[in-house]
Amino acid sequence: MPRTGPPTIFFSAGEPSGDLHGANLIRRLRERCPEIRTVGYGGPKMAAAGCRLHADLTALAVMWFARVLVNLHKFWWLVRRADRYFRDARPDAVVLIDYPGFNWWIARKAKSRGIPVYYYTPPQIWAWARWRVKKMRRLVDHALCSLPFEEEWLRRHGCRATFVGHPFFDEVRSHDYDEPFIDEQRRRGGPLVAILPGSRSQEVSHNLRWFLKAAAIVREKVPEVRFAVACFKRNQAEAARTAVEQSGLPAEVHLGKTPELMRAADCAMSVSGSVSLELLYHKTPTVILYWIGRFAYFVQGFFRKVKYITLVNLLSAGGVETDDITPYDPAQPDADRVLFPEYLTCEDQSERIAAHIIEWLTDPAARTKRVEALAALKARVAHGGASDRAAKFILEAVGVD
Repeated sequence: MPRTGPPTIFFSAGEPSGDLHGANLIRRLRERCPEIRTVGYGGPKMAAAGCRLHADLTALAVMWFARVLVNLHKFWWLVRRADRYFRDARPDAVVLIDYPGFNWWIARKAKSRGIPVYYYTPPQIWAWARWRVKKMRRLVDHALCSLPFEEEWLRRHGCRATFVGHPFFDEVRSHDYDEPFIDEQRRRGGPLVAILPGSRSQEVSHNLRWFLKAAAIVREKVPEVRFAVACFKRNQAEAARTAVEQSGLPAEVHLGKTPELMRAADCAMSVSGSVSLELLYHKTPTVILYWIGRFAYFVQGFFRKVKYITLVNLLSAGGVETDDITPYDPAQPDADRVLFPEYLTCEDQSERIAAHIIEWLTDPAARTKRVEALAALKARVAHGGASDRAAKFILEAVGVD
């Protein structure tokens, strides 16, 4: 049937990164179809881009089972509200962005109402929970993949999938950097190490203490080094300042300057996640830490199906098909293929983290070699245009030429 009015797209994004990607996608949709209506769950960036939010889902970004249980009633209320909207308003499509636990329920409700579902930046089921591919086949009409090996993997498992590129590269290409801040950081004496403890408060509390311990070790070997902690939220910055004061380390804490610090830094310590792609774009040598409790570490061993947890390493060191899923070890023969040394751990790895940073700060040849390897990978994978390709696909799918 021919379209009789402007399309309505329902979005569901629960992470700060999903809010960002959703906002960029909404802008591209509006450029191609100015009359389009966008509604649903997201965050402040999506609202600013023109999405009429039914709720700020990013305020509920939580991790691990116990925290989900505490907020379970809120999630169920949001699922029921979405179902009522699907019944009464009949949007033309539902676009999900990562956040799989909640979004599977949104997909289920949409499919029960006969509304097509598209997954933009789908969850990394190839890494953690491969049985969920059955949900992808059943509940998602099409996955718009952000990584080149995802399309092939999903198609091989019976899902409809198209590689559009990673939206993080759209963001870094278009970001309006605070150039005076970057220049001021570069003019100051001593090398700069950026500390990126995560976008979730739980990540910050888990990882920052080990980064600060590693930083103290680095400072013993490189006294002129400077450290800057990048925070996403005000409460995280306040917690980081308290932790820095207690550590006695002369480190700065900055709010809302993460891209600038990535670009200005000589090297970085970071949690894993999509942030690694941004660090790749800036060619910043980085060591990755993801510290979790002993029980969580035990549990992840049953779910993790890939050797590396860092996207950059998956892109540079063999992809997702491997029989070897032992964690990264710098002593392994092929360790040089791993561009961002990574530690998924429940133990103190501050000595190892510090060793990588010290090498990059004291051995110019080692740092140059790493930067050149990052530049080669960037040239191969860091292309923009994901948001525009996804917008074109979605509009064509809902009948807008």
